[in-house]
Amino acid sequence: MNLVYADEKGNVFDHPDYIALGRSGDMIVELMEDELIPLPRGATLVGLPHTRPVFMDPDTGEMKMLSGNYQAVGALLPQGFTRLALPSYVKTDKNEKFPLFGYTSVVWKDGGFYVAAEQSDDPYKWDPLNCDRGDVRKGVELLTAKYPENRLYKHLSHCALGYECLTSSNTFLQRWEGGVPVSYSCNAGCFGCISEQPDDSGFVAPQTRMNFKPTVEEIVEVMLEHLKTPESIISFGQGCEGEPSTQAKIIVEAMKIVRSRTNLGYININTNAGLTDFMRAIVDAGLDLMRVSTISAIDEHYNAYYKPRAYTLANVEKSLKYATDKGVYTSINYLIFPGVTDREEEIEAMIGFAKRTGLKLIQMRNLNIDPESYLQLIPPAKGEIYGMKQMLEIFREELPDVVIGSYTHLPPAAARR
Repeated sequence: MNLVYADEKGNVFDHPDYIALGRSGDMIVELMEDELIPLPRGATLVGLPHTRPVFMDPDTGEMKMLSGNYQAVGALLPQGFTRLALPSYVKTDKNEKFPLFGYTSVVWKDGGFYVAAEQSDDPYKWDPLNCDRGDVRKGVELLTAKYPENRLYKHLSHCALGYECLTSSNTFLQRWEGGVPVSYSCNAGCFGCISEQPDDSGFVAPQTRMNFKPTVEEIVEVMLEHLKTPESIISFGQGCEGEPSTQAKIIVEAMKIVRSRTNLGYININTNAGLTDFMRAIVDAGLDLMRVSTISAIDEHYNAYYKPRAYTLANVEKSLKYATDKGVYTSINYLIFPGVTDREEEIEAMIGFAKRTGLKLIQMRNLNIDPESYLQLIPPAKGEIYGMKQMLEIFREELPDVVIGSYTHLPPAAARR
C-alpha cells in the first residue's frame, strides 16, 4: 500500500517506494489489509494544510517524514462508513487547526485509492448523488410559494440550496428524513459545534445557526407537509440549530396538533437529552424516535467536550431510559475518533450505558474535529487501545440486540408505538 500525498496546488500523488501508514490518536500506526476498502462513492480527497506526510521505509521499517513541499492527504467519507484510522502526518505549525471535518487515512493499492474504513450502513439515502439539485430547487420554489410567511421554509431553503444539506433537501423533496429546526439556543457549549463557535476558538463554524423562534403554526405546516407517507420522518434538532428541547413547549404543542390530524410517518428528535423533564414531555406528546448525541459514557470525557450547562450525563441516561420504557425507538449519535473511542475504558463504559438505557441503535458518526485540539481537551487513555475494527466487533458481540449503523432507522413494524 503506497503513500498518498499532495503538493500545494492540490495535485495528488502516490509514492511507489514508501508504505502508507495511519494514525490512532496521537500514535502513527501500521495499517492492516483487512482495514482497507476501496474509496467509497461520494468520498472526497483533501489535503491537510500545514502538514508533512509520514510513511514507513520498507528497507529499514523506520517511520519517516516526507521531505519537500508536500502535505498529507485524507479522505472525507460519506455517511454509512466508519473510519478506522486517521491520516498519518506531522504538523509543520502546531498553532494551525484543521477545518471541522472527519479525516480518514487513504492509501494507493491495486491501481486505486483505498481508505481505512468499514461500511456500517446502506449509504443510498444519504448519498449526495441521489439528491437531484434541480428537483430540490423546484421543491424550494413550490413550498416557499405555498407558505410565503413561513420563516422555517425560508431558513431551510438556504440550508438546502446554499449548504446542500441533505436533511433540509429532503424537506423540500418531501421524502425520507426531513428537518424542522426550532431552536436558536443551546444548553451545551460543544467544543466542535458546527453551527456556533466562540470568537477565540480558532475554528470556523461551517454552518450558520438559525436566529429566530418559530411559531407553532410554522412548525405544524412543515410537519404536515412532510408526514404524508408511512415511512416519512420529520426531525427536530438539526446542525443549523441549538438544542431543540429548549423549545419543548412549542414542540409539544405542534406534535399534539399534528398527531390529531395524521398518524402517518414518524416524529424524531436529535437531542443531547440533558433536559430530562422537557424530554419526558416530548416523549409523552407522541415521540416515535429519539437520537441522542454523545461522545462518551464517561463523565470526564463527556463534560470536556460538551461543556453541559445545568445537566449531567446522568440526565442524558435518564432521558434515554424513560423514552425506551415508553416505547420510543432510541439511538445514540456516537461521535467516534480512532485512538479514543476504541480505548478499553470507553468501550466498557459505552456497553454498560447501552444496556442500562435499552438502546436499540448506535449510529457511528466520524467526529469532525482537529485531532490535536481534541486530544488536548480530553483525559488520556487509562487502558489498552483495541483498534476501531476490534471495537466494532466487541460491540456486536456484547450488544447483540443493538443495531450498529450510521443514521436513523425505522423501528420494526411490531415495535411502533
